[in-house]
Amino acid sequence: MGSAPRRLRQPNSNHSRDGTQVFHVADSGPFAESSGFVRTLEPLAIAPDAIFRKQRHSALVGSGLDVWLIENGVRRLIVSGIRTEQCCETTTRHASDLGYAVDFVGEATLTFPMVDAAGREWSSAEIRARTELVLAGRFARIASVEEALLGRPEEIAA
Repeated sequence: MGSAPRRLRQPNSNHSRDGTQVFHVADSGPFAESSGFVRTLEPLAIAPDAIFRKQRHSALVGSGLDVWLIENGVRRLIVSGIRTEQCCETTTRHASDLGYAVDFVGEATLTFPMVDAAGREWSSAEIRARTELVLAGRFARIASVEEALLGRPEEIAA
């Protein structure tokens, strides 16, 4: 069990193409930095402008990321990582509420099957589809990796 990076970045800016990296950390267990699991997953090779550690679902709470984004003039975020319906969705909603333009890249998120209170098992694909449904047009643009890296239509036209 590992912790994958959640990559938030602003393409077409003065920042590197790898943006920032946010890791979920805890004092003990698999998300403790001493566990060896809190690292960039292979074969990813990225050189982020900054690395942040968070202990909440939203990457914008208590990590310093929010301050860094403001100080660096970042207004557009690309969200990916683990878990689709928890940290990724929460960060997307939070960022949208703060006025950021957000691209949610579901194909670059990961989650695991879950069983609801009625005993129904939801597959990872169903959870991703549900997450994209509730975010689309309300909190984020749902984008493929290629679309997110290309930028938003208004940025491309500029």
